[in-house]
Parts: sequence; C-alpha cells; structure tokens
Amino acid sequence: MHLDVQDLRNFYYRSTLGRAAQASIRGQLLRMWPDAIGETVAGFGFAAPLLRPYLPEARRVLALMPGPQGVMQWPAGMPNVSILCEETSWPVETGRVDRLVVLHGLETSERPSDLLDECWRVLGPGGRAIFIVPNRGGFWARSDATPFGFGRPYTLTQVENQLRGHQFVIERHAAALYRLPSQRRFWLKSGAMIERFGRRLPAMMAAGVFLVEVSKQTHPQKGHMIKSRRTNPIRVLEGLSNPVAEPA
Repeated sequence: MHLDVQDLRNFYYRSTLGRAAQASIRGQLLRMWPDAIGETVAGFGFAAPLLRPYLPEARRVLALMPGPQGVMQWPAGMPNVSILCEETSWPVETGRVDRLVVLHGLETSERPSDLLDECWRVLGPGGRAIFIVPNRGGFWARSDATPFGFGRPYTLTQVENQLRGHQFVIERHAAALYRLPSQRRFWLKSGAMIERFGRRLPAMMAAGVFLVEVSKQTHPQKGHMIKSRRTNPIRVLEGLSNPVAEPA
C-alpha cells in the first residue's frame, strides 16, 4: 500500500528525524551521482526530497507521484515539476529518462513487476536508476513511526534478483540511514556520529536502506539480416489489361 503524500511531506520536511533521514540518503545518492549536467532526471514515489541538488544543472527534473499516494506541489517557490500519474503508466516518452530515482515506490507497490517494466521503458539506452528500499534486517523497517516501516522490506539479494529479472544490469550498491529511528533527543543529537561510524559496518547489518544502482543495456541483434520485399500492389491489376496465361 502507498503512504499518503501528506504523511510523507510531514515526515521529511516537518520532523527532525525525517530531515535527518533525508540528509543521510541524499548524501549517499550524491556520492554515487555527484552531478547530472544536461540530463533528464526523474524520481518516482516520493523521491522529491532527493532531487533538489539536480535542479540547477539537469536538463529536466520530473517528480512522478503515484495516484494512490497523491501529489504535492514541488519544489516550493519554484515552477512546479511534480506530476500525478498512474503507478504503471507514466506520462513520459519511451527512452526519455537518463537518471531515475525510486524512493517509497517499489516496496509499497501492489504491482512491482509492472512498475519495474515501466521503469525499464522510460530509461534510455545506457540510462541508470537507483532503487532505494528498506533493509529487512535494519531497525527502520521494524518501526511504524517512519515511512520505511510500511510495505515490503528487502534483503540486498532479494532486490538485486528482482531487478535482474527485469533485464536491469546491477552496477553497484550502497547503504544509508545508520542512525536509530527514534525521536528522543539523545539519539537525534548523536545521529551524525552514528552515521559516520555506521559506514564502517556491513550494510546488511546496520543500514536502514539499500541503494541499488542499475543500468539499462541494449545489445544489437546478431546474425544475418534479411530485408523483406513488399509485393507491388499494382500487379494485382495487370491481368485486366495484359492477361497472363494460367498454368495447366
């Protein structure tokens, strides 16, 4: 099930824990994709908090939000780029997107296979996507107080196998969100230190989310190409003016 856009907005923009989570995930995303100069960048689900650094340099930025979730105007104080869309049918031309970020989209989808097919469709040849999903073994997936406690959490192997099954090529993976999902003052203040320490631990044990980067690779067809010849439709009328003897 999809979360409501108002709940997501309140978490990421109006709570201390949500702003910290946004900073942790966005920081890791920027380490993987430091720039997107002249490219078309799209986000699906509730990826808007992660896309702001790409607004000045990208050719175009789109924030696609599924109907069951709802949509909000984004970014604040700038021309709106958020779009309400069907979960598995986006108003984007085939092969138009260079970079795609999916946050709170895959684990909450009731049709994940169709959603991945749509992600594949909109990516251009060589295009890249990062899927951000809750770590099934992390603390964040066990807490109902954050958006990461809803939907289907994944192990790293599960999400990578699912992506391979839809023709994506796994490029690399990373992790983020090492702090505890607690609103208590002590854990909020010590969160930055825990984040630095957590990067030294195995991702499967400590991280709240996985970031899996994939690419869309298209290969040219092999073998001999045979050009089909179309029958000239005018020959159908030849028998009327120039009869041809039929074989015995």
